[in-house]
Amino acid sequence: MKVIKRDGTHEIEIQRSRFLCHVARVTSDADASEFFARIRKEHWQASHNCTAFRTLDTQRSSDDGEPAGTAGVPMLEVLTRRDLVDTAVVVTRYYGGIKLGAGGLVRAYGRAVSEAIDALGTLTRERHETRRLVSAHDQAGKLENALRAAGYHVADTEYGHDVTFTVLTKDPDDFEVWLAAQTGGSVTAIRGEPVDLDS
Repeated sequence: MKVIKRDGTHEIEIQRSRFLCHVARVTSDADASEFFARIRKEHWQASHNCTAFRTLDTQRSSDDGEPAGTAGVPMLEVLTRRDLVDTAVVVTRYYGGIKLGAGGLVRAYGRAVSEAIDALGTLTRERHETRRLVSAHDQAGKLENALRAAGYHVADTEYGHDVTFTVLTKDPDDFEVWLAAQTGGSVTAIRGEPVDLDS
């Protein structure tokens, strides 16, 4: 899975029509609707503000008055083909006086989204397992150095009666073998909720 690297707008011109593709990261239907409403308000004079969004759970698109299937669907297809999630796009069209025809519209809206994604960049989203390690204070420094030297992602460190490290790993089985070897079995890994990280 991928997500957009940053929000932004990219413009192309086709047969004197201006196509502005606005891209934003969203996490829900409500986020997407809010983004769409903001762009429509900003570009209320435009001929069309066509929309598409895709999250892990849902996806939808709108042609906003363009012939059915010529705008929202090709925009959504670009998001799907690029394996993008948590991404919303609005393509604002200012009509330039030359009709593009159905095929031309499909190509134009798809191209506007593709070029915007290329311009803004993407990040890969990967699922990581969470493991909490509880260590005595006199062992904590050595363990933290070993974790970082081995390339493990230490997401959090809590100091209390003991020291608790929150570690994120893509391969929990390998991590637990490494931990047992590193600590002689004196530190156990407690399973936490998985998280998605963008890189």
